[in-house]
Amino acid sequence: MVDAATRKTLSNIPLLKTKAGPRDKDLWPSRLKEEYQSLIQYVNNNKESDNDWFRLESNKDGTRWFGKCWHVHELLKYEFEIEFDIPVTYPQTAPEIAIPELDGKTAKMYRGGKICLTDHFKPLWAKNVPKFGIGHAMALGLGPWLAVEIPDLISKGLVLYKEKEENGASK
Repeated sequence: MVDAATRKTLSNIPLLKTKAGPRDKDLWPSRLKEEYQSLIQYVNNNKESDNDWFRLESNKDGTRWFGKCWHVHELLKYEFEIEFDIPVTYPQTAPEIAIPELDGKTAKMYRGGKICLTDHFKPLWAKNVPKFGIGHAMALGLGPWLAVEIPDLISKGLVLYKEKEENGASK
């Protein structure tokens, strides 16, 4: 069952219509356009509600995605590089989002820094094919994972705050 907060999050992310993956040469461009429109709307909604927490971009084909996500804990902003590939069986299979720098720091992660979404997110994704897209994976997969895991990793001393220099580079 989906709680009220999850329903509210879902209502702010446009649902997708095209059931196509990277192998569907004719329909993939339409699906990719829907993905971008949904992501843009989700990011804009986040900015309006002062909840901006990630940036994403993709390769030309829309099959490889990368960017940054961040989590604010005790007024400190912790930033992480994220990446994922669109599975060939997409949208039936959800993307596996990775945070490579956290690889091996938590049991809720697979080799290569792929976050564990098996128990909670993947069943929800399966029920909503093809309506869910990358924005949904971020909102219902990565977002909750960060909210639970990052404070725990910080408390264990496994994630440390990196101060920014004037030019924006990490120390």
